[in-house]
Amino acid sequence: MSTPVRLPRLYLVRHGETAWSLSGQHTGRTDIPLTACGEEAARGLGQRLRNIPFAHVLTSPRQRARRTYELAGLEPEAVVEPDLREWDYGDYEGRRPGEIRAGRADWNLFRDGCPRGETPAQVSDRADRLLGRLRLLEGNVALFSHGHFGRVLAARWIGLPVRDAQRFLLGTATLSILGYEHDRADQPAIVLWNAAALKTAPPARDTAATNRRAIERWENEGGEIPGASIQQI
Repeated sequence: MSTPVRLPRLYLVRHGETAWSLSGQHTGRTDIPLTACGEEAARGLGQRLRNIPFAHVLTSPRQRARRTYELAGLEPEAVVEPDLREWDYGDYEGRRPGEIRAGRADWNLFRDGCPRGETPAQVSDRADRLLGRLRLLEGNVALFSHGHFGRVLAARWIGLPVRDAQRFLLGTATLSILGYEHDRADQPAIVLWNAAALKTAPPARDTAATNRRAIERWENEGGEIPGASIQQI
């Protein structure tokens, strides 16, 4: 009797905090390092993941994702996967959502994309291309990526359009798991979403203030708080 194929379970990690994630600036191509708090949180992710055997580890080429992987201390050695990079924000690189909306009040990243950057259709195609390859793997797969692209990846995993990715808040240094219900390939599901890293030191920031800034950024991008939403586990 043949051995059944073990469907992949994707452990999606958003990189730790950077100066621009803290300030709310869009960070796509700009290759900036983690802050000290971001590095500490990356180590906390390692504690959460240390007992999970991974068959594959992939990381975005950006240093903030690669450094998060290094500090998490996972094995095997990560393979750099260009398709895990963040949304290309084009002319909006380095700008805050409020600044963009001051001149374009109805702008919504997940509907409109960015001038001279990626369109939602292009990001969706990139996510689908990557997921098509990942679905052929077996075992646990760790993915070190970014906020907006990670949200699109989750939406496309369960068959939702890019526009619906705005409903999936994703903080820095968080773990999410994409898997299947009843181990059925035709029933992709979100197993865990936006789970914070284990703390390895006393918090150095006002967490409530940081969360408020994240929600303000999301709303500025056109997000609407639905009556029922996926909650952090």
